[in-house]
Amino acid sequence: MTQFTVSVVIDGDTFEVANGWKWNGQTGSRVRPTGYDAPEINTIAGQQAKQKLARLIQGEVVNIAKAYKIDRGRLVCDVYFNGRNLADYFTEYQ
Repeated sequence: MTQFTVSVVIDGDTFEVANGWKWNGQTGSRVRPTGYDAPEINTIAGQQAKQKLARLIQGEVVNIAKAYKIDRGRLVCDVYFNGRNLADYFTEYQ
């Protein structure tokens, strides 16, 4: 696993990491965790999901394990925080 510090939370299921990532010859900073799909940001539930994710990981170190693809500039991958899959914190969106 590779450690990254979360620099910005974009919405309930997208965030940016400091210093970016490299995968399969591509680079970027946006990450899309697997295992859950938060509501869209333009809804109240989406704003709540973003706030929850920000409280949880903003400025914290996360571990990126297996990456699957790049979707709209985001690395889609398994993300762990405090030893737990990030999706485990968002069971309401699984």
